[in-house]
Amino acid sequence: MRVLGIETSCDETAAAVVEEGIKILGNKVASQVDIHSRYGGVVPEVASRQHLLSIVPVMRQCLESASLTMHDIDAVAVTCGPGLAGSLLVGANFAKATAMAAGKPLIGINHLEGHIYANWLTGHIPTLPALALIVSGGHTDLVLMKDHGDYRLIGRTRDDAAGEAFDKAARLLNLGYPGGPVIEKAAKSGKPTLKLPKGVIPGSSDFSFSGLKTALYRLAETGQAGSPNDAAASFQEAVVKVLVKRTLATAEEWGVNQILLAGGVAANGRLREKILQDSPVPVSIPPLSLCTDNAAIIASCGYFHLVKGERSGLDLDVFPSLPFASTGGRA
Repeated sequence: MRVLGIETSCDETAAAVVEEGIKILGNKVASQVDIHSRYGGVVPEVASRQHLLSIVPVMRQCLESASLTMHDIDAVAVTCGPGLAGSLLVGANFAKATAMAAGKPLIGINHLEGHIYANWLTGHIPTLPALALIVSGGHTDLVLMKDHGDYRLIGRTRDDAAGEAFDKAARLLNLGYPGGPVIEKAAKSGKPTLKLPKGVIPGSSDFSFSGLKTALYRLAETGQAGSPNDAAASFQEAVVKVLVKRTLATAEEWGVNQILLAGGVAANGRLREKILQDSPVPVSIPPLSLCTDNAAIIASCGYFHLVKGERSGLDLDVFPSLPFASTGGRA
């Protein structure tokens, strides 16, 4: 089965074709980073308009790169949430029109669940049950995956997501946007000399990064943060340590066979290095291109729902605040 995936949840316009849920035949992404960098963050209205301009060319490029036509596609999968409402609407309506015109089944996918499926596109099938650490600009979640479609949310951030914390730290240090990559780049030339609070919620598997961000702000405000590179290294190390420590403790508690990294922050080199170094159980880490938003993960996830007989109607709506439910990955 070949599934066409469509992803427009934020500021990446993406289309991909995945075969049998594990093999990428075509994968195209049109990034808007250069457009939004001047504002220091994503402007929703601008993102929506750019999706409208990019979605048709991106899908055509994807199919051409795979030497396929819609006749060769068996189903269409699209992100229906969470994300920016306007951006999601562009992708969902385009996917519905495409599926209807081609007479193909349609399936709506939770973006967070899709990120987990980056680990099915690495050439190595994960061993379940597994614990997924989903770290992105909007989410930091620990999800127990017992089987396809069978999830349990174990822990989450109580305030800022890890990626959001990186963005705010980068602004505080005047390093630029997007925060994750610029913090990581600056940290390579710095030393983690600052003492920053741990983002741990005692007695739970939850995270908290607002105190860490506030501590950095106070140090910067009083001139005690040192060089931007040292401050970046200190902030990155504090975030990575709590992510790894909490993930490994939760993995041990639930006796999982594997840890799965997912989401944009999973591209952070220090996080990848430390979790591989410290984990007593195998860790699956997707390539950098599959950590950030893309449509291959949506197509892969869609395949596993489709083979279970799940379908969405042409009345599929978008849900900007769609949660990762205890089962099924949907609301």
